[in-house]
Amino acid sequence: MENNQPQATPESIMQIGTGFWASKILLAAVKFELFTTLSEKKSMSAVEIKAHLGLKCTDRNVYDFLDALTTFGFLNREGLLATARYSNSSNTDFFLDKKKPTYIGGLLEMLNNRLYQFWGNLEEGLLTGLPQNEVKSGENPFDALYADQDRLKEFIQAMSGIQMGNFMAFSQKFDFSKLKTLVDIGGSAGLLSLLVAKHQPHMHCVTFDLPAVEPIANATIQHYQLQDRVKTAIGDFFKDEFPYADIVVMGNILHDWDEETKLMLMKKAYDALPDGGAFVVIESIIDDERNKNAFGMMMSLNMLVETGKGFDYTFADFNNWAKTVGFKSTSIMPLTGPSSAVIAYK
Repeated sequence: MENNQPQATPESIMQIGTGFWASKILLAAVKFELFTTLSEKKSMSAVEIKAHLGLKCTDRNVYDFLDALTTFGFLNREGLLATARYSNSSNTDFFLDKKKPTYIGGLLEMLNNRLYQFWGNLEEGLLTGLPQNEVKSGENPFDALYADQDRLKEFIQAMSGIQMGNFMAFSQKFDFSKLKTLVDIGGSAGLLSLLVAKHQPHMHCVTFDLPAVEPIANATIQHYQLQDRVKTAIGDFFKDEFPYADIVVMGNILHDWDEETKLMLMKKAYDALPDGGAFVVIESIIDDERNKNAFGMMMSLNMLVETGKGFDYTFADFNNWAKTVGFKSTSIMPLTGPSSAVIAYK
């Protein structure tokens, strides 16, 4: 009798189990600004890269590092070992050159500088339900973040990096034809407001965040030369009412908090909207069957590591909360990769 069962293989187990190896290789390359250097130089040999980065390991170690990046598709290579010359792939040249506005490495920098070590304590987070970041040493990560301008800039660059593609897609795919004003709650550097204003010339946008963020947002607005249609507003979304607008947006905000806080923020958004207005959340929305969007579930576990109580959610979850708050209908719009916009209409 034939056995039609597929043959067992450990390949996927080992791929995931050693995944942090691959992750650290990429994060090290970003920390070294390798892709920025290669964008400038066009191509370099391993020996040239070794000297430029000040690496003290053997040439063989450098070959392994660069060839692993090549195998992953992050570098192109002509030649082999001592004769090889390395250059950026199209993706790394576009997204990981620090001098380009499309740079998304801010997120990778934060992953390397903070989250890599904190995720090492995931088991403790699951056992205790407590955050595993700076809180463990008695430090409030948000207080520390907003008190240190360099850390704040790194965090804002990280958030901009993870959402750049989503904000671009949303600004072009969403129907703004009947809307005139937008407020982005927790708007950080103002990227979403700027991209909407850029692609929708009739829209006037406000990016709403804490006082420490305003100089960073104003500098970004100045860079885009959209001061006439994008403004900043200072406020705390826990303490203050939201500015009134036709559309209220939150990008990577709602998932930080527990269900009670999520409902409170959604009610504030509801109160800031006119009839027919839209509340939009842009995050890694988990599929309703919870078996496809692995990134969304990993992001939800990241909220355990970072906040202890926050979590990502499905469209079905969002629907239930929207009905509880009083919104009359909802929809979902896929954006880039694992992210979507969930929309509730008043």
